[in-house]
Amino acid sequence: MFEPTEQGKDLCIHTGVVLRGANAREDEVHSLGTLNIVEYSFGKCIEWKPIEDSVVSESQDQDPEWSLVNTHTRRTRTSSEGPDSLGRTRIVRILFSDLNSFRINHGGQQLIFMQKDGTTYVAFFQLSNAESFVNSLKGFIKFVKSRTNKNLYLVVDEVQSVLSKSFAELDIFQENTSDYVWKFVKNLHDHPYETTMEAFSKLADIWLYKETAKRPVEEAVADILNSSLSIDVPHPPLSVGSGDEYEVIGEHGLGVVLPPRPACPRGTPLSQEQWNKYKDPEGRISNPQEVKQVIFRGGIAPSLRFEVWKFLLNYYPWNSTHIERLELKKKKTDAYFMMKLQWRSMTPVQEKNFSDYRDRKSLIEKDVNRTDRTHPYYTGDNNPHLAQLYDILMTYVMYNFDLGYVQGMSDLLSPILCLMESEVDAFWCFVGFMDKVSSNFEIDQAGMKAQLCQLYALLSTTDPQLATYLSKHDSGNMFFCFRWLLVLFKREFNAVDIMKLWEILWTDLPCKNFHLLLCAAILDTERSMLMENRYGFTEILKHINDLSLHIELPWTLSKAEGIYYQLLLVADQLPDNIRTIIGLEPLNKTLTSDTEDSSEASGTNVVANGANSNSRRNSTESDNVKLGNNEVSFERGLNLSYM
Repeated sequence: MFEPTEQGKDLCIHTGVVLRGANAREDEVHSLGTLNIVEYSFGKCIEWKPIEDSVVSESQDQDPEWSLVNTHTRRTRTSSEGPDSLGRTRIVRILFSDLNSFRINHGGQQLIFMQKDGTTYVAFFQLSNAESFVNSLKGFIKFVKSRTNKNLYLVVDEVQSVLSKSFAELDIFQENTSDYVWKFVKNLHDHPYETTMEAFSKLADIWLYKETAKRPVEEAVADILNSSLSIDVPHPPLSVGSGDEYEVIGEHGLGVVLPPRPACPRGTPLSQEQWNKYKDPEGRISNPQEVKQVIFRGGIAPSLRFEVWKFLLNYYPWNSTHIERLELKKKKTDAYFMMKLQWRSMTPVQEKNFSDYRDRKSLIEKDVNRTDRTHPYYTGDNNPHLAQLYDILMTYVMYNFDLGYVQGMSDLLSPILCLMESEVDAFWCFVGFMDKVSSNFEIDQAGMKAQLCQLYALLSTTDPQLATYLSKHDSGNMFFCFRWLLVLFKREFNAVDIMKLWEILWTDLPCKNFHLLLCAAILDTERSMLMENRYGFTEILKHINDLSLHIELPWTLSKAEGIYYQLLLVADQLPDNIRTIIGLEPLNKTLTSDTEDSSEASGTNVVANGANSNSRRNSTESDNVKLGNNEVSFERGLNLSYM
């Protein structure tokens, strides 16, 4: 964000607006200031500035709502977003020309802005009445309310608006002209001369030299505009609405009609009293499946996690007695320190002659120093918990040398160590966690690519219109969900929520792929933002990344479960790849593995380019993902630099 040298003119001021950082938690203290409309020589913009720098008249202090500024209030200091050298909050500035849309959340008390490049200022502004902002903004910029989301407002592009009206008045399209116009504007911006000459010369050919007794002119014109100005990417047909209660799915859903999505309220966490009831006198857990049901519905009481996680992560068998668990812990303690001694006793000469070991050690050192350093458990220099984190990861290299260490594993270990506060307990719980997600970190990335393909197949059934949109906008590879799947949403939720989410996922209820349904639920929430803002690959990736720490976990879990039951109610109509994803037996028994189910049965092929089975994955590898008939180039590589 640039920093203008001129002084701006405040046109409108709204006081008592709280700024929440993009990664702020609900319990953090936020900065209070004013939200203003400011005019510069280069254009108008929305600005937030802290209260100590705000220039507000006496009458404006008494009125918390927007008011026009009659005097030419001058700015005394301008700066860009973020804290200055003294730790003070700086000004946030959003140019009108960069603004794509905005949304009102939380009962009209929260504003979220989206820019044209996909940047999303998630939960930036908290105020008493966001509608007052909307009313004041009407005098400065044109926008319309979304037809599908009553809380979303779309900023009107003047050029597109004029073109839409002009094309509509020509009455040459049977379909909505806005899609054609938007593609024309986009190409016109990138290649103005070629786009104009190509499109309109072909239009002239149609009108001047059209053959008689052939197709209607409007159909030919529509085809020409579509072929000339759009990206030539085949895509599945859109879904056909059939009312509020049912949705008819297009080709990707094989004509499946999804019933209404049922409400799935959340429950209360597993309590100490409930836990005690499930134990017999020897300490065995009498009904593990029922325990998992309770955990799935509401998680685990924080005071119980230290004990229950050891069962969920296969540290202890559910049918073990108190005595057996004591003996097992002693054996596991001895085994841990034996493996730890192996790498700690390695001589410099051994290390010099062991390149794979050196590479993994170096990567662990780098990752540990940047893992959750803002969390109280890991803050400060020479933090002993960082040393434990390092020791556990190094010992895991000795435990599973084929897999070794891959960037992202430290994110999975961090909350476990924070909870267990014991190297041995944390290590063996981490082993259990890695047993569940180790395919995410394999050399050829086949596990990750299979999940991305499964997610696209799932989305094609639950929301074919969104799947179509993603496919047409170079996002059918679902790469923007890569971080979600790799570290199981670790970067998307705060420390409290991620513990609850993980323990819910560890139950494997209602199916082992519930995390994919969770992805579908998040995308369902964001579909109008992606589609109505007409985001492409880069903008989608930015928007999804900006959701970090601002996804509402209870609502998302309920929606994901609702999607599961929608599919379950039409299970006999689902193709085998979708049945396999939600944990049902395939109707066609010829498929023999989850990977085959997710690829071959859905027409989805996973291709790895240059995968070397003798070397570890790195951020420069590139891959292609084929989704049905639509091959989307995936040569950006599965780069883990987000860490």
